[in-house]
Amino acid sequence: MARDNVGEWEQQLLDLAARVLPGGSTGNIISMDTVIARGSGPRVWDVSGNEYIDYVLGSGPMLIGHAHPRVVEAVEEQLSRGTTYFGLNEHALLLAEEIIRAVPCAERVRFASSGAEATFYAMRVARAYRGRDKVLKFEGGFHGTHDHAMMSVTPTADSLRSFPEPAPDGLGIPASAAGDMLVAPFNDIETASAIIERYHDELAGVIVEPLQRTFAPVPGFLEGLRDVCTQYGVPLIFDEIVTGFRFAYGGAQEYYGVTPDLCALGKTVAGGFPLSAIAGRAEIMDYFAPSPGRDAYVAQQGTLNGNPVAAVAGLATLEVLREPGAYERLFATGARLKTALEDLLRQAEIPAHVLGDAPMFDVVFAEHPVEDYRAALDRDHAKLLRFNSLLRARGIYKNHTKYYVSTVHGEREVEETIAAWKGALEEL
Repeated sequence: MARDNVGEWEQQLLDLAARVLPGGSTGNIISMDTVIARGSGPRVWDVSGNEYIDYVLGSGPMLIGHAHPRVVEAVEEQLSRGTTYFGLNEHALLLAEEIIRAVPCAERVRFASSGAEATFYAMRVARAYRGRDKVLKFEGGFHGTHDHAMMSVTPTADSLRSFPEPAPDGLGIPASAAGDMLVAPFNDIETASAIIERYHDELAGVIVEPLQRTFAPVPGFLEGLRDVCTQYGVPLIFDEIVTGFRFAYGGAQEYYGVTPDLCALGKTVAGGFPLSAIAGRAEIMDYFAPSPGRDAYVAQQGTLNGNPVAAVAGLATLEVLREPGAYERLFATGARLKTALEDLLRQAEIPAHVLGDAPMFDVVFAEHPVEDYRAALDRDHAKLLRFNSLLRARGIYKNHTKYYVSTVHGEREVEETIAAWKGALEEL
């Protein structure tokens, strides 16, 4: 199971990546020393034949595992009928209907191809509905890589701003984009409410990850956001690219019992294909189309919007998730893993916290409580990278920031993962 070797062909591919890709990477935050050849269920294999238990899951989409037979069968059947039409197709319509049936806030659906597009258009349609430009987001929250989203995602201790001033992340972002964004601290309803109260006449919307990366919402935080947004008529947008259909069939809004006005969906809903969705209240979503008495509307086009191959993969995935016991197994497996990691860290007397929830979690090496981005700034990041490296050598494939658990991680994967954690912590 462990990474025993890097074969000649894999090394040639890594050398090729260094020549043809900036930084030798596709841009995704994962180790650049591995070339994946295939995936099946909860495991992946690299080009050299090394086997890994996969907790990346394609950065989340493969909630029911790689190459699920039902998804493969549905996709193969559609491929012989064509791959895209740039028009209505039955699978996209049925997927939209299923999203509306499942997701509490969904009365209308528009499809896109990526999570960044979905959050971008959710913010745009909120601006159209409200006739205002500013959007409030939360420090450390990731909503894709479009200009307005790339504000205060990963500020350093030296670049932190006073709330609600945003700090642009990275190069190439127009300075003007910062003028339309406000930033609040996650899990601090008092400060967030004060900012919304002060700027409500300028706000188009408030966008938040219900569970921000691995920071779970403290009791009352999401409920407080819902209340203050309702008070001032400001649309509340849940970025459920990660949490949608993962925390419950109706997403985090079902899991936490808080219904937003709009949401962005991706990853799981597409079954591993490029598809995302914006969903929400009809009176807001209808700004995506011409309407009597309103000449202007929100332009939202994409060559692959509602792509039939992606839509049929999404439908097959959701069908599997509707099977009795699917979420019970997911949460039982994730809870067992999360508890085991907490126990091993305590036994090793290593100061750390395991943040998140059963379907998605990670360890933060820090002595103090961590509930938001600033509290995590002085974590021991080098120790995390070292821990991840030790795990990779023991056949555990994960991103730098979280473990994604699937419905097909089973007893064997749990036992092997716990053994890998134990060995890595002993060496750490």
